[in-house]
Order: sequence, then structure tokens, then C-alpha cells
Amino acid sequence: MTTLDLSGLKCPLPVLKTAKALRGMAKGAELTVIASDPMAEIDMAHFCAEAGHHLLSVKRDGETLVFRIRRGEGRPAASAKGAD
Repeated sequence: MTTLDLSGLKCPLPVLKTAKALRGMAKGAELTVIASDPMAEIDMAHFCAEAGHHLLSVKRDGETLVFRIRRGEGRPAASAKGAD
């Protein structure tokens, strides 16, 4: 399992960096993301749902959020923005 520590980064950077990390991972691989921006809780859930990944858990430890994400298929090319 890979861990990505994004503590201190503000929206939209946690989601953007998570998306980049997941693109480089195999389907089914798990990523743990640590973030401190409170908006990340909403943004990460929305990103996973839209991009086809699985948000396995979200844990709060004080001001720190820990997300476990399983890489899914990703969104099909036909539904990607800008696709014809």
C-alpha cells in the first residue's frame, strides 16, 4: 500500500495530487492519503465517485484526515471532459 502525505495543502491540491498518484497505480491497488484541509473530506468523496475509484474509509484524527482509496477502472474515455 502506498501512502501520500498531503498535510498542509489546501483545496484543490489534495485531490489533484491524489488523482495523479492513482493514475500511476494498477487497478485494485490501495492508496492511503493524509490531508489536513477540512474540505478534502467532501472533495475526496466526490472525486472518487466521479472518477470511478473506491473510497474505502475516512478517519479523522484531530485535524488530520486519513483516506483509504482503492484504484478503480477510472472514468471511461467517452465520459471524460472534452471527449466527443
